[in-house]
Formats: sequence, structure tokens, C-alpha cells
Amino acid sequence: MTDTDGASPHDPIAKILAGGEFDPQGDLAKTMGLEYLEASPERVVGRMPVKGNTQPYGLLHGGASCVLAESIGSAGAALHAGPGRIAVGIEINATHHRSATEGYVTAVATQVHGGRTLATYDIVITDDQDRRVCTARLTCMLRDAPSGG
Repeated sequence: MTDTDGASPHDPIAKILAGGEFDPQGDLAKTMGLEYLEASPERVVGRMPVKGNTQPYGLLHGGASCVLAESIGSAGAALHAGPGRIAVGIEINATHHRSATEGYVTAVATQVHGGRTLATYDIVITDDQDRRVCTARLTCMLRDAPSGG
């Protein structure tokens, strides 16, 4: 889902955009081909192609896994924060378990803490054979949206 114009209320992107402060696609996520499949404050699912997101040896770039993890975790935190608030990533860590060379990787972000000022997500990234490629944890600071924009 890269085009949010005319999105239905069941579209996970539409849910995130409802508050107006957060563009879950962002330029980097669009460039990397990120698609959102499911989105709620408790769980966000997204995927991206391996092709175009590799390092010089043809393996999925570890930084691409981190972008995927931070993107979907931040989307969940933005949904948790609610209208008039924003989510800003303040810490991410990732363990890369195996390589991926083709197909898609799918990430599932699960909320482990949802407070007033912080939200933390565990993110598991798997390949098309459901093998774990990466495990990440993201913490976002939740704040009031800046006035005027």
C-alpha cells in the first residue's frame, strides 16, 4: 500500500493518517518498498522486498532491517500516542540471525509497553519461509505535536 489517496477506513495506513501528524510511509520507507499489512497500537505488520535493499554481497542489508523495524514500530507508537501527539524513536537495537537474498521480509511489531511518554515494541522479521532474519526492539518517546504543523 504505497498510495493512501482515497483509502478505506479499513486500510491500516488510513488509521495511522487519521491524526494527521504522522506519515507512516515517509520518503525512506517508500524508497525501500515498505507495505503496511495490518496496523493497531498493539500490533503492526509490514513487509518489504529484499531486492533493492541489499548490501554488496547480495544479502539483505542490516540497516534495511532496522528501517523496516523502526518504521512499523513507530507506526504502532503513533497509533498508541493518538491524535495531537507524535512518536519519536529514541532507541533501537537489532540482532541479525540469518541472511535473506530474495523475496520479501515481513516484520511484526508487538507492543510490550504503552505508556503516556514511552512506547516500546518487539519486532520480529522473517523471510518467506517464516525463518527469523532479525529481532529488534524499538522505544519511542511520545510527545505533544508541535504547534503550527
